[in-house]
Amino acid sequence: MAVNEFKLPDVGEGLTEADIVAWRVKEGDVVAVNDIVVEIETAKSVVELPSPYAGHVLALLVGEGDTVEVGTPIIRIGEPGDAPAPAAPAVPAAPAAPAGPPATEVIDTNVPPEGNATLVGYGPKQRALKRRARKATPDEVSAVVVPGPVDEPARPLRALAKPLVRRLARDLGVDLTALVPTGPKGTVSKEDVLAAAGSAPAPARPAAAPVAADPAGRETREPIKGVRKNMAAAMVASASTAPHVTEWVTIDATATVELVARLRERRELADVKVSPLLVVARACLLAMRRTPLINSTWDEAAQQVVVKHYVNLGIAAATPRGLVVPNVKDAHALSLVELAQALEALTATAREGRTQPADMAGGSFTITNVGVFGVDGGTPIINPGESAILCLGAIKPQPWVVDDQVVPRQVMTLSLSFDHRHIDGATGSQFLADVAGLVSDPATALLF
Repeated sequence: MAVNEFKLPDVGEGLTEADIVAWRVKEGDVVAVNDIVVEIETAKSVVELPSPYAGHVLALLVGEGDTVEVGTPIIRIGEPGDAPAPAAPAVPAAPAAPAGPPATEVIDTNVPPEGNATLVGYGPKQRALKRRARKATPDEVSAVVVPGPVDEPARPLRALAKPLVRRLARDLGVDLTALVPTGPKGTVSKEDVLAAAGSAPAPARPAAAPVAADPAGRETREPIKGVRKNMAAAMVASASTAPHVTEWVTIDATATVELVARLRERRELADVKVSPLLVVARACLLAMRRTPLINSTWDEAAQQVVVKHYVNLGIAAATPRGLVVPNVKDAHALSLVELAQALEALTATAREGRTQPADMAGGSFTITNVGVFGVDGGTPIINPGESAILCLGAIKPQPWVVDDQVVPRQVMTLSLSFDHRHIDGATGSQFLADVAGLVSDPATALLF
């Protein structure tokens, strides 16, 4: 049986790398085609990868926490004893060796074995014969060097260490390649780094002063990557490209609170979580009929404003890995019950960190609900590719004037940010006023 190496695929649209979150298998395990073998985090979401091969796990080629480029082999699958033929380690000025046996056939990782259906994301490629280099032993890791150009000194091989150990070494100014590894499988351990830091002064770091360790634990540094990195880039791009205007309106939402209570008693919605978000979402969909420009995008390259005749309704969701904005496709065509079911499924998947890249693509309008955190309102940043975003504040009992009498009512604030390049104040105000009117008096939906 041939040895198969599964390369990290592009699970989104043009993704270049991903972080290994957790392996679901270990060396020696038996896997079948489509068994989940690893969980990765891309710039958009956490994704579970199924195996395109069946057999025994011969080796996990990358560690948890590592950032891996698309196309990099991450796991080797075959039968015990089917490891690739070893090759001589790369050393400078090695004498020519006599011809050896034919190269071991290694199936390209994007090609499933014979008889197995091609999986989504793994396009077939031509088979190729490859000679695979033997993995260096721990002693060789510290001894073997890779020759550079003639006028440059030789460079040591990359030391084996976990991401947290690498970060600690960087903070302490310790050169990992200069250490003798004592960890499992020839890896540099945390103790190795601490011992080196205590026995010798930290070398100077180019272009920056060394970052001192914090033994008291007063600071924690987390790498900016995955979903959080993508969110940061998207927000910077939006804020620096689209001129934002934000408007607020404070309303009496008592009628919506009462409607939500009645909807929760409906048999059709017995298994669905109903909240004011559902009513506000429905109000936005109806209000867009009067101001369709809210549901548009500015196409800078084509110098066009693209008005969309469909609504992919995004719901901003805070997750442990950062902000994601999955959207309900064609929300404008759903009934109230269907919309409630779609919103619940969308938010539940997002909280679990299982939102797929396709579920976050193609959004046309977004709602963000800061009221769930007890916040009264905010100035949201427009999701890239869209032109407006509505923010819901907390609904709280407050004094309100009704028929010249001050009475307690359920009050909330709505705020709308929009792209002022093509949405003027009149259009933005009309949309916000329509949404406010529908939330204040849901019965007015009959007029739309």
